[in-house]
Amino acid sequence: MKRAALAVVGAVTLAAGYIVFQYAGQPATPGVATACKAITFEGKRFTECIAIPGKHRIDTRITGSDGVIYRGFARLAADIDTRDVAFAVNGGMYDVASRPIGYYAQNGERLYPLNTRDAAGNFYLKPNGVFFGDADGRWRVMTSEDFATKIASRPWFGTQSGPMLLIDGKLHPRIAAEGTSLKIRNAVGVDKAGAAHFVISDEPVSFGTLARLMRDHAGARDALFLDGTVSALWDPAHRRLDARYPLGPLILVSVRRRD
Repeated sequence: MKRAALAVVGAVTLAAGYIVFQYAGQPATPGVATACKAITFEGKRFTECIAIPGKHRIDTRITGSDGVIYRGFARLAADIDTRDVAFAVNGGMYDVASRPIGYYAQNGERLYPLNTRDAAGNFYLKPNGVFFGDADGRWRVMTSEDFATKIASRPWFGTQSGPMLLIDGKLHPRIAAEGTSLKIRNAVGVDKAGAAHFVISDEPVSFGTLARLMRDHAGARDALFLDGTVSALWDPAHRRLDARYPLGPLILVSVRRRD
């Protein structure tokens, strides 16, 4: 295993016992390919990271080699060979113990079932959805209802979250175009070429702004909200590793090796 070489600027201990590491925002490290870039949309600052079929592979991760839930990128980085890591984000709703509360598949195995219950909160603002696919491509975002009825084979990876932001090019019917709830948020959508666009806001934004970004900038017809306040990004090339809160499911994007 290879530990990530990360430059720590400062650290603050939270009451719950977690450490917040603040990493310097730096230009991309020379010789390290970056899949992430800063963008501005409707006057708001975001970071966009793009996974390209044939160039990248996508995996989901939640527990380490010791069987303990990672709960963040620092433990993931200490547990894997980081040389091929392009970026990672958190994605999928989870409970206080960081266990998924919806569908979760890893390495072709379903570890948690699809959640179709009704309750309060963003996850249950239906339709919610699933981001899934093969390791090297055919990545998709689909409503949970369609996933349950149309997908017969087990995907290599999958994570359920919600709400959907875009459904067939239209904003979720219960998302206000100019909502007043502003938070750090992240999302994923797949464009017509099959590339997966992962976007995290670098300042508080509304669901409506995030949905329009996925449609008008990323070119996605279906897009899924991944998380809110706890949204986080690991971008090794820019020496960024967000660690404000304990996380649940992690989406790991790696550069494919050419044998």
